[in-house]
Amino acid sequence: MKILLRVTLLFLIVSSDGLAQETFWKAGLYSFFDNTEFGHSSFQIPQTMAGVRFAPELGVRWDSVNSITFGCNMLHEFGSNKAVGDFFPTAYYQFDKKPFRFLMGAFPRSYAVERYPRIFFQDSLAYYRPNINGILWEYSSGKLFLNLWLDWTSRQSVNDHEAFFIGFSGKYKIGIFYLQEYTYMFHFAGKMDPVVDEALHDNGLLHTSVGLDFSDKSIFSKLEINAGWIAGLDRARSDNTGWIVQHGFLSEARIEYKRTGLFNTLYSGTGQMHYYDDHDNELYWGDPIYRAKTYNRSDFYIDFIKNNTISTRLIYSLHFAENTTYHEQALKVSVNLNSLRFKR
Repeated sequence: MKILLRVTLLFLIVSSDGLAQETFWKAGLYSFFDNTEFGHSSFQIPQTMAGVRFAPELGVRWDSVNSITFGCNMLHEFGSNKAVGDFFPTAYYQFDKKPFRFLMGAFPRSYAVERYPRIFFQDSLAYYRPNINGILWEYSSGKLFLNLWLDWTSRQSVNDHEAFFIGFSGKYKIGIFYLQEYTYMFHFAGKMDPVVDEALHDNGLLHTSVGLDFSDKSIFSKLEINAGWIAGLDRARSDNTGWIVQHGFLSEARIEYKRTGLFNTLYSGTGQMHYYDDHDNELYWGDPIYRAKTYNRSDFYIDFIKNNTISTRLIYSLHFAENTTYHEQALKVSVNLNSLRFKR
């Protein structure tokens, strides 16, 4: 880890004109303060998550479409006596020729799942699991977006389960209308030579929705709504349970005007995450509040700074579940620098 960090920092410092045509660098900083007030909830816990991530990267591009990048992503949690709380290596190959993009290696999670609803992946993944280890294939044109990805999250050992995701998302847009799809399958196998045998679990989630986007037809910077059907699928193979299906309705609405916005999510249906009591967030990476039969979240936010380099957002959230209103406050700051911007 120390060697990788030293090499990465060295290359970030050395950026001479002679290397400018072949090398590039990136530096990302992400700081978060997220306080959730879920006292007495059966599905969520009250907690405060706060820290700062630093992600330096160095890349080499040998033509207009092929490149390799390496670096790291480090976390320091506020209040911790450790300078680095965790460390994730970043190293990937990228082919990028419109409309296609292909990546393989260890790369930022946002490249693959940034669009996914929170029922699939909760906010804290950006804080504590920033990278994907696997593959991403993407197609993006004016009307159609598709991506297919693999994330190998755990290698089997005496202490660890074998686990991986396979996911797909897509969006097709005509005028103000669009159809979108999100899905994944999570394979959660047992440990090596376990003391107690555990069933092999498969966990799937599928969401199909239709929407309207009036962002280009109004005074608002964003004005969008979508709604559709969602199904969670679970099975424990050795227990011969077959597929256990949880159906529900999920809708999202977003409105933004200048620097202020509201993002609302509504879920109604069967409580998701059937085996959560057995394997909690090892098996499910979505927000556990979706175990409730009815749940509404309203995010009110202000963007104090928002441009291609810096984003500073203050969020106040109201969570309605279990016949109770819960509160959450968050401040998130991200800074993204790269050598290309400094050459302009």
